[in-house]
Amino acid sequence: MEGTFVIVGGGISGVTCAESISFLAPEEKVILITASSLIKTITNVVPLGKVLFQFDVEERDTSSLSRENSSVTVLQDTVSEVNPKERLVKTEGGRIIKYQKLCLCTGARPKIIAENPYVIGIRDTESVTNFLEKIKGARRVLVVGNGGIATEIVYKIRGIDVIWVIKDKHISATFVDPGAAEFFREKLQKKSTSEEKPSLEKKCFKRARYSVSGEKSAKDGPALGPDWYNFKLTDFPVLPAEVKVEYQCEVSSISSESKDSEEVKWPIYADLTNGERVGCDLIVSATGVIPNANLLGLEDLKKGEDGGYLVDWKLETSQEDIFAAGDVCSAGWELGSHWFQMRLWTQAHQMGQYAAKSMFSLLRKEEFYQDFCFELFTHVTRFFDYKVVLLGLYNGQKLNQDYEILLRVTKGEEYVKLILKNGKMQGAVLIGETDLEEMCENLILNQLDLSIYGADLLNPDIDIEDYFD
Repeated sequence: MEGTFVIVGGGISGVTCAESISFLAPEEKVILITASSLIKTITNVVPLGKVLFQFDVEERDTSSLSRENSSVTVLQDTVSEVNPKERLVKTEGGRIIKYQKLCLCTGARPKIIAENPYVIGIRDTESVTNFLEKIKGARRVLVVGNGGIATEIVYKIRGIDVIWVIKDKHISATFVDPGAAEFFREKLQKKSTSEEKPSLEKKCFKRARYSVSGEKSAKDGPALGPDWYNFKLTDFPVLPAEVKVEYQCEVSSISSESKDSEEVKWPIYADLTNGERVGCDLIVSATGVIPNANLLGLEDLKKGEDGGYLVDWKLETSQEDIFAAGDVCSAGWELGSHWFQMRLWTQAHQMGQYAAKSMFSLLRKEEFYQDFCFELFTHVTRFFDYKVVLLGLYNGQKLNQDYEILLRVTKGEEYVKLILKNGKMQGAVLIGETDLEEMCENLILNQLDLSIYGADLLNPDIDIEDYFD
């Protein structure tokens, strides 16, 4: 077979890349190779600002992509080898595919703390299905990790005791600071789903300004996307019977052997670095991901420190005409002051679009510039049923503890944190329906001096967003 553009991977970045190329060059043949019978498609895109978008991820049959994009051919197969010199891709199904431009969107796989039938990593739909099956009848589940998947699993599991093992001093540390973690923790501790609805009236009980000091804060399937936690985890109508958080520790070893002194017997036991020994029915390993950058024939491609294929500002690898996008790549260009790489569905979507533009422009020998989305880090998700918007250096990344924080908390309703340096906004965390996304995005991008406004930036009695509009 032969295709002008060949894309490997049916996740968000791969499918977005194929759709974008089909739009830019409908006359060129695009071949997408995916090992899964299902692909991930972005739907219901809602712009919240210039580069900030909220969207859903749908799982569809592979044939839907070809039906909606006539220039795209989808092959359900697995790549066995790539020959960069001959520009050939070989598959386990015996296909040989010639390309002009190749884009690697093979994603990442979960880090598993141990190979054991009672230890499961959650990354894709297949692993969630496996998890749902194994959790039936469970009495206690041990969750290891402190990112988005771990956070939502702990909150969503119902009717089962949960022990949450984290290496940090507060929950959800991958995304939020200790203050926001405390805001979430109150929701986590509720024992009934019948919570009081917060008043629509904004009663701000805390607004503070302070300076920062001290410490710094199917196995290979496509990522689930922002709404994966809508999976119904159990049929119990209440929140977990108990949630116990083990702070600042990790799992040192696991064993299936119980001690004589233990009255209750469990299928698996975890020894923690704090000296605790925990028995449970299932261990969920949610400790991050490893890029799937191991294709045969591409051993000479340069890799980043995190193991992903190193790419330049065009998303091109060290091998000409081979590109990479999404979780499998590592950003190797000089990054914008308010952008950094995180392996999130938001960046997978952005990179997929930009890789298509880059390959198309280079094929046509047209001049192009890096996409504006790489100027500002943005991410929209949901934690504990709250809308969460992260903008720029939302946790003071890159600022070496030299910054100020403006904070507004309305208990049970919203948590707003603004990061400022030299009077200019550098980042923001917006939890709840704050309606401040566009204002914060503008202020980070235009670097307006806000010194004269002081704490009034977050005064609930002032419509500051209308003022800056």
